[in-house]
Amino acid sequence: MEDEPLAETIILLISELVTNAVVHTGCPAVLRMLFGPTGATGTVRVEVTDTSCRPPQPRHAEGEDTNGRGLELVDGLADRWGWQPEGAGKRIWCEIDRGGPPLVRLIKEQPDGVKAGSGLRPAAPLV
Repeated sequence: MEDEPLAETIILLISELVTNAVVHTGCPAVLRMLFGPTGATGTVRVEVTDTSCRPPQPRHAEGEDTNGRGLELVDGLADRWGWQPEGAGKRIWCEIDRGGPPLVRLIKEQPDGVKAGSGLRPAAPLV
């Protein structure tokens, strides 16, 4: 099946974002998926809302560490990701482009050298 690798990637991204939200807040999280136009192209967006207002903190796992790879995986697998405040908590999101060229690529440098969409600061959602 042509979409199987995409489906596996989306499942892994959902698992990482939901697990991070639950582990770091101790509360349930809300998952939302949005799909672009039907067909072989478009964007799949995964959003997870949690109750913590703390920004996501990417960590670097060492050697055989069993934790600390979640956001590294998201950064490596998603075409874009970011977060923004949401009520008393936050919403973290990632997007994957299905086939064809990406609709938008957020790789512009910020004044401090941090790339937009790297998850280190709030990023506006793509609509």
